[in-house]
Amino acid sequence: MSAPPPAGRGRRRDRGGGLPAPALFVLSGVVQYLGAAVAVVLFAVMPAATVAWWRLVVSGVLLVVWRRPWRRRWTWRALGSSALFGVILGGMNVLFYVALDHLPLGTAVSLEFLGPVAVAALAGRGLAARLAVVLALAGVVSIGGLGLDWSTPGTGTGVAFALAAGVAWAAYILLGRRIAVGRSGLDSLAVGTAVGAVALSPVAAGTATTALASPGVAAAVIGVGVLSSLVPYAIEQVALTRLPAATFALLTALLPATSLLVGLVVLQQVPTAGEVLGLALISAAVALASRG
Repeated sequence: MSAPPPAGRGRRRDRGGGLPAPALFVLSGVVQYLGAAVAVVLFAVMPAATVAWWRLVVSGVLLVVWRRPWRRRWTWRALGSSALFGVILGGMNVLFYVALDHLPLGTAVSLEFLGPVAVAALAGRGLAARLAVVLALAGVVSIGGLGLDWSTPGTGTGVAFALAAGVAWAAYILLGRRIAVGRSGLDSLAVGTAVGAVALSPVAAGTATTALASPGVAAAVIGVGVLSSLVPYAIEQVALTRLPAATFALLTALLPATSLLVGLVVLQQVPTAGEVLGLALISAAVALASRG
């Protein structure tokens, strides 16, 4: 997929706030996985799929109130693509949270990252891009493969859901970039998230009211929606307007490293030797991709 038409210096500053793309991804990843750490705590109160659904509801409501997308003129095609984007985004969240219920945070993110790696491999050009893909893939395999304990019950289920989330993530990158470049990505994100919350409401049937059990649980649910969806996806909409799909996919290699760090600090999930090796490989891939 090609990059958007070149913009002037002033326009780039307006869209990205002067931050380089890797810095945007680090900021997005730290905020997103702090929210994921809060979600892991909520798994003891309600099913993982219900937590993911509430994440969509909270972020959808806040985005709609913030962006007020009804002020824009919408074609049926634009509404349809935004709705599809929201369903893909919501499905990715549900699949990832179910995987997270069975796997450590860093491992689940690393396996899910195979989706962006596939996008980068198919859309990237040049030797540097290919080498970056190989390094990133080796890092993901090192983190997800060498660190897995297949004797633990639920590991296979977690891996399956993480890989399915990776497929959804690849679709999110490709469709999300088209939406972000073609019109206001944040307005489309608001509409899509709201549609996704409605479409995926059956996954929370019978358990949704658990989030209202106490003020503490409700506050945690709101925190997950803000940290895991509202802030990082708004940041990514900025990044999507500045980067081709292949580069965006490669720079998401920062996210497994970020998730390992958050898992260590917040959840006390100590990385294995394979995960540390994977971190080094992914860091090399990001450095190479950034130079390109």
